[in-house]
Amino acid sequence: MGGNSGQAGGHIYKSLADDGPFDSVEPPKRPTSRLIMHSMAMFGREFCYAVEAAYVTPVLLSVGLPNSLYSIVWFLSPILGFLLQPVVGSASDHCRSRWGRRRPYILTLGVMMLVGMTLYLNGDTVVAALIANPRRKLVWAVSVTMIGVVLFDFAADFIDGPIKAYLFDVCSHQDKEKGLHYHALFTGFGGALGYLSGAIDWAHLELGRLLGTEFQVMFFFSALVLTLCFIVHLCSISEAPLTDVAKGIPPQQTPQDPPLSSDGMYEYGSIEKVKNGYVNPELAMQGAKNKNHAEQTCREMTLKSLLRALVSMPSHYRYLCISHLIGWTAFLSNMLFFTDFMGQIVYGGDPYSAHNSTEFLIYERGVEVGCWGLCINSVFSSLYSYFQKFLVSYIGLKGLYFTGYLLFGLGTGFIGLFPNVYSTLALCSLFGVMSSTLYTVPFNLITEYHREEEKERQQAPGGDPDNSVRGKGMDCATLTCMVQLAQILVGGGLGFLVNTAGSVVIVVITASAVALIGCCFVALFVRYVN
Repeated sequence: MGGNSGQAGGHIYKSLADDGPFDSVEPPKRPTSRLIMHSMAMFGREFCYAVEAAYVTPVLLSVGLPNSLYSIVWFLSPILGFLLQPVVGSASDHCRSRWGRRRPYILTLGVMMLVGMTLYLNGDTVVAALIANPRRKLVWAVSVTMIGVVLFDFAADFIDGPIKAYLFDVCSHQDKEKGLHYHALFTGFGGALGYLSGAIDWAHLELGRLLGTEFQVMFFFSALVLTLCFIVHLCSISEAPLTDVAKGIPPQQTPQDPPLSSDGMYEYGSIEKVKNGYVNPELAMQGAKNKNHAEQTCREMTLKSLLRALVSMPSHYRYLCISHLIGWTAFLSNMLFFTDFMGQIVYGGDPYSAHNSTEFLIYERGVEVGCWGLCINSVFSSLYSYFQKFLVSYIGLKGLYFTGYLLFGLGTGFIGLFPNVYSTLALCSLFGVMSSTLYTVPFNLITEYHREEEKERQQAPGGDPDNSVRGKGMDCATLTCMVQLAQILVGGGLGFLVNTAGSVVIVVITASAVALIGCCFVALFVRYVN
């Protein structure tokens, strides 16, 4: 019949993605340059994250934010992200934009990040120029800065899911693994460059005097890096729009010899709709019904229905989400309090003493050295991400996952029990191992699960691939929203622990204990595909 017909029993399934009518379901191999371009979004995102980590506390203090509002600033964004990520992830699975399913959401969230940075780094200056009344100026400055911080955190946390789903949609299995390694590599580079930029005293340099303050200097660099990185990312790999699979069947064609239409026919889970270069009319008509069902699902989509879908997901997805939650809880417990730990415990300073006292100056020195430790973490995260692709052939994903949690647990435990400047800085490299592990291994496992499910659908041609509101976007979003849940747990629990213990050492010990529990969990409960 056609030049692509296989032998009996050896069917070749075709899909109209973005490269022509005879592409296989497995997307074409992508050049390394395209995967690097795709990874630039992670570079820009992490650069801006590092700038926020360095400047958000000074900004909030400079505008006079009351202590009672700190919890609102740090809790509102992760709560919103945890509740809304699966909704947006599922909506992107059914998005029918001509530009693709993921890129419209990535562009929107990127703009939100830029607006958030604009508000929290420049809000005080703009409000001071527009409002003269001191009381009104304080209220507006605090409000604008809070909105900026929450908006930036919300968008920056949210955007990881669509970026990962975009990679999974347009890449072959091997390119997905390479792409995830490049993502982690450029995440580390972006964080390191952001921390280094934040460590420079811009106020005494010509650029600082030209732009006004160091806040404006960092906004200039952050906005420039973010804009350029996201333009490169969005132009990296074209997406196939999700279109009606039934459009490719003219009514006069018969089931005996239905030629392949030139209209786009690609949708998530549609493996059997095109076979050996010809449309299967029965499956295409079934696809039309599925499309109507999907549209009805989108119209009736509620948080309750999505929670039902999440609860009914396969157990191995749930266990992976739990392991991701454990890992991020341990990692954030250490990272959010690390500079304070360096200032108070390692250097012996006192943040509550007078600002011109020796104890406070010692504390500030410890915080500065802690920032260099975070920079070491970012650099080693990049290096380890590069070597992961060689290690995985020897120890597998299970070995990588277990090793990341184990090294982090042992390293943080040693730092908590034996605080020393040089050993602490050296062990910051293990933070990078954990960071790289969290950014790559769980998403590699997601791709393995999806690949296995696609093979099962090939073996069961009568199955309905769209019988659920779950898709790649929702799976990535569900995994990503574990980060927000970890932020909620850390923000709500560690303050109580520190007040009870009377020392921030308890934070590092807790991070170690949680990571070692995670070792057992990833070894015993997480499912690894052979």
